Amino acid sequence: MTTTVSALYDTYDAAKSAVNALEAAGVAHSHISIVANNSDSWHDKHHDSEAAEDAGKGAGIGAAVGGVGGLLTGLGIMAIPGVGPVVAAGWLAATALGAVAGAAVGGAAGGIVGALTEAGVPEHDAHVYAEGVRRGGTLVTAKVEDARATEARAILERHKSVDVAARGEVYRQSGWTRFDAEAPAYTPDEVVRERGRYSGL
Repeated sequence: MTTTVSALYDTYDAAKSAVNALEAAGVAHSHISIVANNSDSWHDKHHDSEAAEDAGKGAGIGAAVGGVGGLLTGLGIMAIPGVGPVVAAGWLAATALGAVAGAAVGGAAGGIVGALTEAGVPEHDAHVYAEGVRRGGTLVTAKVEDARATEARAILERHKSVDVAARGEVYRQSGWTRFDAEAPAYTPDEVVRERGRYSGL
């Protein structure tokens, strides 16, 4: 049996370190996924690649994961309703994209929330993870053998992951209740302001 472990990060660099640590610990990159907000086009400016162009067309996300260079060499650009442009690779991105392309869009049944809950993530956490990406964060998710779940969680936490319960409470204090795929994506300026709220934590 497998367990899905997930963590939200305020910076892509922290998430990248977590992915590299998971791979170094022997978690296959085909079992890891990363979804990072790209509203400010940080990836476009620093990481131009054909893989990104392919993924933006909905093609390269799943295929790129099988490459020999690890998960992060397969990053591609895609759009998720309610989140906007993201840089992503791995099974979660492919599943979310498939849900968006199919008939399951809307509510908890489609997109990134649906992909997370389908993988066993509690729905209340899935909504916070999706909202966190919408507001500028990066989500790392891995499917691991049950016996390795504690180890994988420790790796994710070691790299400055967000306390998802506390972050959800912060969101709720401003009137947020759940991720809404119909909501407008954050603008680059809004993402910068949101990231700034947590930079000193």
